[in-house]
Amino acid sequence: MCRAMKSCAVYRRFTIPLLAVLGILSVQAQVWAEPVVALGHVKWIHGSPDCSKGIDPPIQVFQQNKSTWVLRQNKCLSFEAPFMYLLLGDDRALLLDTGATDNPESFPLLTTVRSLIGERSLLVLHSHSHGDHRRGDTQFSGQTGFELVAPNAASLRAFLDKADGTGSDRSIELGGREVIVIETPGHQEESITLYDSQTRWLLTGDTVYPGLIYVKDWQAYRESISRLASFAQSHELAAVLGAHIEMTDKAGEYYPIGTVYQPHEAPLPLSPEVLQTLATALAKANGKETVPLDELVVQPMNALQRTLSNVARFLTQ
Repeated sequence: MCRAMKSCAVYRRFTIPLLAVLGILSVQAQVWAEPVVALGHVKWIHGSPDCSKGIDPPIQVFQQNKSTWVLRQNKCLSFEAPFMYLLLGDDRALLLDTGATDNPESFPLLTTVRSLIGERSLLVLHSHSHGDHRRGDTQFSGQTGFELVAPNAASLRAFLDKADGTGSDRSIELGGREVIVIETPGHQEESITLYDSQTRWLLTGDTVYPGLIYVKDWQAYRESISRLASFAQSHELAAVLGAHIEMTDKAGEYYPIGTVYQPHEAPLPLSPEVLQTLATALAKANGKETVPLDELVVQPMNALQRTLSNVARFLTQ
């Protein structure tokens, strides 16, 4: 986040509310705009060398088509800068993840989403329960017509058990748009992946993304990637889309954790072929070593990281 705490405080107090207003206005202007660039060529907001002088809005909104939106949080609000996905059906909309900030003034996610979904009801799911994917939940809690599935094991299981499906996969109907839910633990116990039948996107959260992926349960992760690779062989996939960009535009190179300015980011979309490449690499690994690919790097958590992850998960259960 902001390197100088005093500058950061000034930035948040005065600049972000103004940018939030500008961000909402820009969203309204984009609602019916046709996409002018392919997703892989989008110039995402990527932070600032000095957050006190940053001019980017708190949320960047990209419209893939009239019913599909990709949102990215400003890195000066959170270095994690997570991506969120908003899918609109005829009857209801689905939002995957709620970002890393709860304050609606500095991070107006609810207002932004409302401006895009019209009169539809909203289902809110989480790719997993880490804080940078759920802190915006407080903005949606208690809203009429909104269903917020809490990011814990019991709530996720209750939701999946009542969803349609065969085997381990579940199906969500948004009204003329089917979304398949695939359980993909490994990075975190409640990790899920969504497959959108309209865009043919596989939304993988922190399970697969262009960055440094920490794995808590190596065997579960290996099985999840194998499951996704098999899914890719039996379904038509256009792209694999994760929740972050941490890789640079140089193969195998990533920005350090905590970076708030990433001017040379890799593209967000990954080719579906990366799933089989990763599955093959994981099958050869012993679970104690880093698995580097050009597009991403997978690293097992150490004992301290697993302990901290367990504590954080306990607080959400």
